Formats: sequence, C-alpha cells, structure tokens
Amino acid sequence: MNQLYRTIGISKQAVHQYAKRQAVFDKKVMGLVMEADRLREDHPGCGVEKMYDTLRPDFMGRDRFVETFMELGYRLKRKKNFRRTTFSSNVSYPNLIKGMEVNAPSVIWQSDITYVRVGEKFYYAVFIIDVYTKKIVGHQVSDHMRASANIKALQMALKSNKAPQVHHSDRGSQYIYSKYIDLLKSKGCEISMAKTAQDNAYAERINRTIKNDYIELWKPKSFEQLKRMVKKAVNQYNTVRPHNNIGRISPMEFENRLLMKSTFHQQSITIFNNEINV
Repeated sequence: MNQLYRTIGISKQAVHQYAKRQAVFDKKVMGLVMEADRLREDHPGCGVEKMYDTLRPDFMGRDRFVETFMELGYRLKRKKNFRRTTFSSNVSYPNLIKGMEVNAPSVIWQSDITYVRVGEKFYYAVFIIDVYTKKIVGHQVSDHMRASANIKALQMALKSNKAPQVHHSDRGSQYIYSKYIDLLKSKGCEISMAKTAQDNAYAERINRTIKNDYIELWKPKSFEQLKRMVKKAVNQYNTVRPHNNIGRISPMEFENRLLMKSTFHQQSITIFNNEINV
C-alpha cells in the first residue's frame, strides 16, 4: 500500500485523514436523513429544495444537498387529475386586481374551491389566502359544493384577520351567493372576480399545494380524517413551510416580521396583468 500511495502521490496520513472526514460527513448525513424523514411525515409533499430551506444543514450547501437527496430517492412523484368544482353564474364582478401593487397584509384575499377524492367519494375544500403574506387565512372542508362552506371559511378568516380591501375569486356560483356578498360588503370589502384560472393564480396554487403536497400523500380514509388532515396541512403550511416569494420563510414568520417594521423591509408585489403586452 505504501508503494501505491507513493505512486499516486499522496501520503498514508492524508488517506486516513480523508477517511476520518468522510466518516464524520456520512454520520452527519445519516442524522440529516432522519430529520428529512420526520419532515416528510409532516410535509409529505415537501420538495428537496424546500427541505433544504427548512433543515438548513450547516455542513452541506444547497447544490450538494439536492444532489444527495435526489440520489437517496427523495424526488417527488406527481400525478395529474381534474374535476370541475365551480359553475359560472351570469352574475359577476369585474377583475379589480390586475396590475395592482400590494405591500401589506389584508389588501387582497383570493379564494377557490378544490375537490379531494377519498375512496370512491369526492369532498370539497375551500381555501382563502392572503396574497401578500401567502398565509391561508380561512378554510373549510365539506361533503357538498354549497356556498355555506365558503361562508364558514370566510367567517374563519374574518375572525382572526383584518378584512381585506379586495376579495377576489373565480366566477363560481358560491361566490355570488347573496349571504356571502352581504358579509363581504358589511366589512367594506370590494369584490373582484377572475375570468380565467390565471387571474386567480394564488388561490389555485394553494389548492394544488395542500392537495398534492399533503393530503394525497397522507391518504385519508374517511371524511373525518380528511378534515383533520386539512387542518394539520394548513397549520404546517402557515407555520413551517418556507415560501420562495417571501424570503424562504413561512407565512406566519413573514407576517410576524412585518409587525417589526424597524427590522424588516417591506417589499411590494404586482399582480400579473395579462392584458399588458410585454
């Protein structure tokens, strides 16, 4: 072996030092894998890059982390599906938010409905998101698509948050239900509606995130279990999951930092306007 070391130009001591460092590194990786597994239990749809943002290991950079955990089999598998959840009404409101600049919470809330399949049955979930903080402010799971579920989600949102300047949704019949409209107007909210899914993108994205990254991977077996899992997913999303557009921190942490204006710089976002030619 000594002859081999001399031939390739390294010392025996260097080989032993490398082996020692590698053993330490491997041990740290094993510990990191355990942390990643625990993270995936709570956030089963958390991608590898978001895993890095959450775990932030001090001995490994982002690129190596992604490469390592991809090789370890942590790549997510996605499936496509579609079921119609809203039916347009002849009554509608104009889109008020195109090109609008937002730099504070409770300026724009967006809402949408999605379906969740449990066995052979379909259930429905309503989510309301604050566009600026990305926080889910209200939600409701039901076994029907009646507007009463939307009202419960809105009541939840209004109970713990300042009413938004603008409430934005698609043109589904649930959102023009008289009691829903009356509740918004009683809080001084302007009502805005999208013509396309692209115009309601923030709410659409929340639907996909909660469904694909949590519920479909947790595989609820009953309606009651689904409700508990949605509640857990919303809590995990709001309090733990890092979001790229708010500095790779959770919506709740972002909102808390906004309250400390002396130490956190507020930035504005501009709502996409597909009527502007770029």
